[in-house]
Amino acid sequence: MSAAQRVPAQGLFRTLPAPLTWPRITLSGWWFQLKMQAQSGFLIMTALVQPLIFASIAMADQQAGNRTLPLLYYALGAGIMGIWSTVVFGCGGALSWQRHQGTLEPLVMAPAPLVLVLLGITLGTATVGLYSMSATLFWGWAVFHAHVDIADPGAFCLAALATVVALGLLGLVMGSSFVLYRNSSAISNAIEYPVWLITGLLVPLSLLPGWTHPLAYILAPTWGVQALRSAALGGDPWLPLLWCLVASLGYLLLGVFLVANVERLARQRASLNWQ
Repeated sequence: MSAAQRVPAQGLFRTLPAPLTWPRITLSGWWFQLKMQAQSGFLIMTALVQPLIFASIAMADQQAGNRTLPLLYYALGAGIMGIWSTVVFGCGGALSWQRHQGTLEPLVMAPAPLVLVLLGITLGTATVGLYSMSATLFWGWAVFHAHVDIADPGAFCLAALATVVALGLLGLVMGSSFVLYRNSSAISNAIEYPVWLITGLLVPLSLLPGWTHPLAYILAPTWGVQALRSAALGGDPWLPLLWCLVASLGYLLLGVFLVANVERLARQRASLNWQ
């Protein structure tokens, strides 16, 4: 057995910070990542420009086809799509950049648990994605004359916050694989479009094949967009909001487990460095 394999997941001489400092570590990482990602031109394009393109296509098709779904339905779906794209590319890009700069190893070896570091990164990128929500609502109102009257503003704000947290925690699950594998950008490209397609962000779930529904129900964007649409258009947002919170808890538990195992495998394989 090699020396790397004999080292436990947390290291022989690693002293973890007290649990009372964990929220401060996550909050610091969230704020730093938020400032970094807000200055990224590529990420702003992903969160701002791309959702406007898809929202324009969907709303123009709705007007041309005289469909029954309101324009706000598509604007909200495009906003959630922007948050999801931001999480996928922001998380993968941040870890790739840190690997390229040689700072990923210090992050793994730091006393702070790696799961808290990744959680700050993913929550920060998900928060940047709120750009897309505001942009698509304004775009639908200004260009397509969509009615943006929110039926329940309090539930809408709560659903938006729950959706951002859920997508951030889903990014935590994905971020564990991004640490272990070097081709994180390819993984991001592969999972972006299938997820927002099967979760019904722009295409109603009723129009998709039945085998996609179980996959949609375990993904947070499905419940997040349902809660937002119910709060905005009138309906009961609390049941999808509850399922969004349940999914968030499941992602958190799964993320903690995966990050611990990924950190152990990265140490055994010495796969953090490019060389």
